[in-house]
Amino acid sequence: MTAPDQGWKRHADSLLGVAASAILLAMMFLTVVDVVARYVFSRPVRGAFEVTELMLLVLIFAGLPLVSFSDEHAVMDFVDRLLGSRGQRGIARLVQVVNAAFMFLLTWLVWRKADRIWAYGDTTDVLRIAYGPFVYFMALTLALAGLIHVYKVVERR
Repeated sequence: MTAPDQGWKRHADSLLGVAASAILLAMMFLTVVDVVARYVFSRPVRGAFEVTELMLLVLIFAGLPLVSFSDEHAVMDFVDRLLGSRGQRGIARLVQVVNAAFMFLLTWLVWRKADRIWAYGDTTDVLRIAYGPFVYFMALTLALAGLIHVYKVVERR
């Protein structure tokens, strides 16, 4: 990678790291306030569990494309030692193709689910937050991860 590419990646990593930290901090703050309010004042924060669930969903699925871009998925590399460098590159490309295929399959399945959820008008029980946009967000981040894996198949190494 050239220096500008590294700078861009470092900037994106920093920005996403700050966003993830902010979401985690908000989840932690909400949980602490909810626990204190529940046990000290017998007045839990209304909908705290729902908001925490939705923030966790955003945190996990927003991180998926970043993990794909950085090649930080869990790997088993015991076969690599048996192959030469050409074989390792071939296996790496094959893994990227399989990852892309699964990401696109999951995108399609989750998008279909999001359409059904949106059509039903499903919401959270307490705060009535619509689930649809969150499930569409899941599908979009899966698609982005799939595109990243396709890029990794065709990029020159």
